[in-house]
Amino acid sequence: MQAEKVIATPKHFAADFAGDGGRDSSAVFFSERILREMFFPAFQKSIQEGKAGSLMAAYNSINGVPSSANRWLLTEVLRREWGFEGFVVSDYGSVSGLYQSHRIADSLAMAGQLAVEAGVDIELPGALCYPELTRLVSTGRLSESVIDQACERVLKGKKWLGLFENPFVDARQAALISNCEAHRQAALKAAERCMVLLKNDGLLPLPKNVGSLAVIGPNADQVRLGGYSTFGTRAVTIWEGIKNKVGQRTKLFFAEGCQVGSWSKDGFSKAISVAGKAEVAILVVGNSEKTEGENRDRCNLDLPGVQEDLIKAVAATGTPVVVVLINGTAITMANWIHLVNAVVEAWYPGEEGGNALANILFGDFNPQGKLTITFPRCTGQAPLYYNYLPCVRSLDYVEIRGSQPLFPFGYGLSYSRFIYSNLRINPDVFTGQSQIKISVEVENASRFAGEEVVQLYLRDLVSSVARPVLELKRFEKVLLKPGEKKKVEFFLREEDLSFLNENLERVVEPGFFEVLVGKNSLDGLKGNFNLTFPASYFLKKSK
Repeated sequence: MQAEKVIATPKHFAADFAGDGGRDSSAVFFSERILREMFFPAFQKSIQEGKAGSLMAAYNSINGVPSSANRWLLTEVLRREWGFEGFVVSDYGSVSGLYQSHRIADSLAMAGQLAVEAGVDIELPGALCYPELTRLVSTGRLSESVIDQACERVLKGKKWLGLFENPFVDARQAALISNCEAHRQAALKAAERCMVLLKNDGLLPLPKNVGSLAVIGPNADQVRLGGYSTFGTRAVTIWEGIKNKVGQRTKLFFAEGCQVGSWSKDGFSKAISVAGKAEVAILVVGNSEKTEGENRDRCNLDLPGVQEDLIKAVAATGTPVVVVLINGTAITMANWIHLVNAVVEAWYPGEEGGNALANILFGDFNPQGKLTITFPRCTGQAPLYYNYLPCVRSLDYVEIRGSQPLFPFGYGLSYSRFIYSNLRINPDVFTGQSQIKISVEVENASRFAGEEVVQLYLRDLVSSVARPVLELKRFEKVLLKPGEKKKVEFFLREEDLSFLNENLERVVEPGFFEVLVGKNSLDGLKGNFNLTFPASYFLKKSK
């Protein structure tokens, strides 16, 4: 059987979801330093290390220049600095948007010319602007070599894929593979490992022989997979997953309670009634494709509609409550988290999400997920990052004392209890030769086998430009049996200590660095080391 290939397309290049007010594809105003230090690294690694063969240009504008017409972005940085040899595609209508939205072109033809000259090789989804390029070439306004170059990049990609020799797929084979058991098991595994346990007062895991359960909420028996994910998929809802898991003697009650985003409380009475009959209530709330997603920006991170009131009403029955969140963005919980016993962040968990959650709720899988974003206490704190630059003034708000988030970056609980000890840094005086070894011992002081994601953060204590208060540099997942202790080792190189100086030159400066190794960005053991000369003084212009 011939080997099959795919071309990965990282997107959206660049900084597309970081506009004012958290608006999708809105204008952004970032310095070159912020772009290079915050937004470019993931793209650069996906190309240079991941060997991505395509890339999608973004809708947004950066400092007034639309990304889909930004030659500095798509040619100078992407191709000349990073060595990208693949092809660039537009976002859905982003080329025509140069004329229709950004208004930097006076016609579709001019929009096409700006995009192709900047480095966009394919206009998607259909061709509004690029059919005009033929006329522009014939009248001498556009060089034919630009078209040749774009065509060459696309044809090279097709040749690498083998499309000239085998342009068609085997429909029968595709039908056998699609939604096969192996893929469903992969979906189950991914969902289990991505869910994050945010709160647990000891209620979880639940016994499989629990006498009665009430499953409540607008997302309990609905398929919520997120945008672009609903075609041809046989998904397991949370309600179905729980029914699959519990024993026959367990009495199960169900009530929707309300709908996502609705302000009607007509279903509250049934929800309260079934909660009162049960030993535990599992409340499945969150968002849907109508309340978040592409072209669904939110200005309030509270649960939409009357879902907070539903949580309060169910909690008032006195029945222990587990809240399960189905969503793709951070949720603020200050109004209700103190009323419930446990919170599980399930995200949009995929086709096996119901079974994955049931495995976690009933202890067949020990949660191990960690947050890759920071959860604020209230919407007004956003945007909230763990790696912020130092603030001269107090980080307090008038309404909120303390700058701490609700849940920090890297946070996630487990049924196991992990204890960190014996942080070691060798050498504690580093001259830039070889590597710095940082080790820590992690012990599982519980009766549950579990996996812990050990995280290493770094801070440059004194530098010629302001640096983040913390930066994640390494992480490693370690499996520990009950009572087992393991040593976890990390190695830092000189380049891990580097940053862009005032002239945007990548440098390493001598001085003290603080290390934090632990469970998340706020909880860990601290140590430090000193970088001294002679070091190689790693210096490279990034321009």
